Amino acid sequence: MDKVINVGLVGFGAAGQVFHAPVITSVAGLRLHRVTARKPEQQELLRQRYPEAIPEGSAAAIIQADDIDLVVVATSNDVHHSLSKAALLAGKHVVVEKPFTNTSAQADELIAVAQQQNRLLTVHHNARWNSDYLTVKKVIEGGRLGRLVAFEARYDRFRNTLKENAWREEDLPGSGILYDLGAHLIDQSIELFGLPEAVNADLRKQRNGARAVDDFELILHYPALKVSLKGAMLVKEPSPRYALYGMDGAFVKYGVDPQEAALKAGRLPKDDPDWGKEPETIWGKLNVLENGRDYTEYLPSERGNYPAFYRNVHAAIVGGSELHVKPEQARDVIRLIELAERSWAERRTLDV
Repeated sequence: MDKVINVGLVGFGAAGQVFHAPVITSVAGLRLHRVTARKPEQQELLRQRYPEAIPEGSAAAIIQADDIDLVVVATSNDVHHSLSKAALLAGKHVVVEKPFTNTSAQADELIAVAQQQNRLLTVHHNARWNSDYLTVKKVIEGGRLGRLVAFEARYDRFRNTLKENAWREEDLPGSGILYDLGAHLIDQSIELFGLPEAVNADLRKQRNGARAVDDFELILHYPALKVSLKGAMLVKEPSPRYALYGMDGAFVKYGVDPQEAALKAGRLPKDDPDWGKEPETIWGKLNVLENGRDYTEYLPSERGNYPAFYRNVHAAIVGGSELHVKPEQARDVIRLIELAERSWAERRTLDV
């Protein structure tokens, strides 16, 4: 377990700079060894923050490097499949940023290649380690709500203009917030409840000039449970991030996991003893009926833990530990997105 894994990071834009490099360098046993940095500002940032990392001008240079064990693909969605496949065929283990691929067929191909090459393949669904989601998961497992009948989750933002020169705002495969934000919520739902029996979706382009989906609502049908997943770009007043309703009560959670803001501010998990800790002001409210009496309390939030993803990747490579985020699960996220797009196009509920 003490073996050091050399990591090659392909993509040093927002995802690479915020969600990958600072977390990789906070995990014992991982060494950020090579990073693609084509732009001068990226090269300068790399020198300042990670002087030990070697800048590279292309993904191929990292994929073909003999001293790289693990390739992290943190690029735009359109090249997730091609770069991940090339890395696997070069004998590397692979972490790919979510969403896994643009199609489930591409995901199936990568899973098959990883099995043929006997290499690890996983997807960076880091929202499984958000403080709010970990808290919700604990509440469900605790059973105080009784039989759960409804689960609602939202991932909202407010930006009423389109971001210039942003591929996520274009009418392209894999663009829009269903692939970006919705993928997190779908993955969480699959981890909690498994695959649904059916899906119904409402997908909109609401902002002036919008070319990609910027508002979504998915209803996932389970035998005795309704799951509602929503996301939008025009939510100025926050709604609950999670609302859980059971036979014996409810749990409602506002607020946002603090890790992304901390990473954007340049803080590192390894240097912060309070990493992932939420303020009491956004703790979730539990309201239940127990022994014939009403109980209301605010539950302390679980601490967010993005490094846990990469610790598991290291343990899986070095010691054969089970992957937390299996590629088949990430493939199922894409399958549900594809079904959601069909559901909206055909205006009907589709079986999974």
